[in-house]
Amino acid sequence: MNQMPDPNARGFLAYLLNVTHDAVTMIDTECTVIGWNEAAAKYYGIPQQKILGRKIQEFFREEDLMVLKVLKTRQPVFSLYHTPQPNTHVIINSTPVYDDQGQLIGAISLEQDVSQIVRLNEELSETSMELDKLKKEMTGAAEEDPFFHIKGHSEPIRQSIEMAKKVAGTDATILITGESGVGKEVFARAIHKSSRRREHPFVPINCGAIPAALFESELFGYEEGAFTGANKKGKAGKLELADGGTLFLDEVGDLPFDMQVKLLRVLQEQVFYRVGGTTPREINVRIIAATNQNLEEKIQRGAFREDLFYRLNVISLKLPALRQRSEDIPELVQVFLREFADKYEKPIPILNSDVMLAFLNYDWPGNIRQLRNVIERLTILSDTGHITMQDVPEFLYPESGQALQLDTLHSEKERLEQERIRQALKETYGNKSAAARKLGISRASLYQKIKKYRLEDPKNDGGDVPFSNR
Repeated sequence: MNQMPDPNARGFLAYLLNVTHDAVTMIDTECTVIGWNEAAAKYYGIPQQKILGRKIQEFFREEDLMVLKVLKTRQPVFSLYHTPQPNTHVIINSTPVYDDQGQLIGAISLEQDVSQIVRLNEELSETSMELDKLKKEMTGAAEEDPFFHIKGHSEPIRQSIEMAKKVAGTDATILITGESGVGKEVFARAIHKSSRRREHPFVPINCGAIPAALFESELFGYEEGAFTGANKKGKAGKLELADGGTLFLDEVGDLPFDMQVKLLRVLQEQVFYRVGGTTPREINVRIIAATNQNLEEKIQRGAFREDLFYRLNVISLKLPALRQRSEDIPELVQVFLREFADKYEKPIPILNSDVMLAFLNYDWPGNIRQLRNVIERLTILSDTGHITMQDVPEFLYPESGQALQLDTLHSEKERLEQERIRQALKETYGNKSAAARKLGISRASLYQKIKKYRLEDPKNDGGDVPFSNR
């Protein structure tokens, strides 16, 4: 429970209020301003001596006061984009404040100025067409660079690109690690195209998508008549198809355990046998593997061979998650907007500033793949040429925990629904048919909700309503 500090802490509170860069506002239950720090005074141009002790509505429109809304609803908000005044943009955190006895005594808000970010995003949107034109005009080395299409200028991604370029010209086996959706295959293809093997095939195989029973024939191929249903002429496997080039083992952590031994032998000897065959086949293949799992932990559990891990991990390349390079999000958004606008023959949509801020504040557990999918969806559904917060998926709403306020509202809705059902049943003396009519829902829906909320259980109903099946 939130509590106001005791008298001994007031000095610390006063110091904290004046050293923070966030604008801090505190009001009591009468909406009187009891706290207004220097950052707030500077940001809104209202001196402390002018606003302290007066109603906050005297200085702002009531509909613009998030702290007032929080005081009335008693529901906190976190990381919420807000425009308290024209041309001012903030990220606000606000919560009701209670005393030691649990009595509401006021509310507090902290507002982070993001106006500069908003202006930069608007400038980025306005110049996106010009940038696109300039990029199309670029020729020579930039277009020929296989890493040119890996977007972003943040330090984490630049380090990853630099490392990849260093090892691309060698034949060293590479293990690319990183969360799902960070672009591991994109890096693997760029490394291949930068290598001496660029004129030979790049062959990917997803170790987690092929049933264990079929994996050996997919990797090594099979001879004529190797098993029932086999191609009469036999079939080359991925290793054979990649001869001279690069074999990309995606999700190598899901490689069946018995196949790990056979793959290790191939890496050591550069020789393999087709399924059902007795003739050794020599190959010259570079291996690039990728995983989103912790292979060291799998080794400890006995699920991955340690010797194979060391064979694959000659060069380790760890790719950053999107939340670790959030400064690249605006550029990536513009790239994807142009891509899908061109694909679906639509004008390039313009993102409202609060949408871009939502993108910047979201953790993106699905990384670039998730961001790309969201942009494709928004481009397809955009009819006005502008994308607003009403258009984005709910998980992007800028609330704490990616939907804290939504969860709170959902819980409140369910609580009110339970109360309405209880009241209707009491007023109709437990007659479900009459209660359903009173609630404006079908009898079947009422039965489902009674079951969902366990209202027929006296311990959960809070009363002894004699339910009737009439």
